[in-house]
Amino acid sequence: MVRSRLAPTPSGYLHLGNAWNFGLTWLLTRRAGGRLRLRIDDLDAPRVRPEYLEDIFRTLEWLGLDWDEGPGGPEDHRRHFSQQNRHARYRELLQALGPRLFACRCSRREIQAASRDGQYPGTCRELGLPLGGPGTALRVRTEAVTITWDDGWLGPQAVALEASMRDPVLWRKDDIPAYQIATLADDLDHGINLVVRGADLLDSTAIQRWLAREIGAGRFLEAQFFHHPLLKGPDGAKLSKSAGSYSLQAWRAEGRTAAEVWQQLARALGWAGPVGSLQDLLAAPIALPPAGDHAHWPGGA
Repeated sequence: MVRSRLAPTPSGYLHLGNAWNFGLTWLLTRRAGGRLRLRIDDLDAPRVRPEYLEDIFRTLEWLGLDWDEGPGGPEDHRRHFSQQNRHARYRELLQALGPRLFACRCSRREIQAASRDGQYPGTCRELGLPLGGPGTALRVRTEAVTITWDDGWLGPQAVALEASMRDPVLWRKDDIPAYQIATLADDLDHGINLVVRGADLLDSTAIQRWLAREIGAGRFLEAQFFHHPLLKGPDGAKLSKSAGSYSLQAWRAEGRTAAEVWQQLARALGWAGPVGSLQDLLAAPIALPPAGDHAHWPGGA
């Protein structure tokens, strides 16, 4: 059975790009008769705010998105589903990497100054610093390999690991698990076999597939990945919460409807018929991925 997930982050108000990703994930999962999980990525506790968590549930309800597993509301999430309650599991997966782990005390500024290609220059790789020592992060030693897979949207992919994400941090200096290890653990534990994400996460997919291979989690390598284009604003930059992109909360305040969100997505996917809801989108004969120019989205509204 197909199992996928919605994975919003409560570090800002959700925007149109988030909605389109959720809609595509929902559409691909429901077409396959699969199950959909809501997983809220709240690892970075200092950036999580209650109003952003509440906005996730309000926005999903407004969009008409349903899910089969996961929290039913903010308090249910905090009590039973928060990633902040899963640190022991993330550390367990981390330890499975054994001798590939090393401690690193470098600051971002030091890395930028020493790097010739924008990647970690290996400063602490062979220093033998104690793992978990004060003021250190944990990195994993990568290798010069090319990670390949057949992407559901983009077709065959080949990512040179050392050129894209060399020796990434898996556990931060502030004792917070990094995205790569937590996401892999969650997807493995929840049986996720369909991952729908933006094309800006191709490098993350490559490192997660490599990590899965290193710990012997072969079933993750069988998952299907869809990397869709990024929705961009009028300035040509991708929509993002950190950049203050126009939020769906603002849409609601202006009286704009969810039907407009799904109509715009349908147009971007090449369907010109009327769409007023997700169910209309599900019933429409839309090819995924779309063909021709519709495989590359234009700027959003």
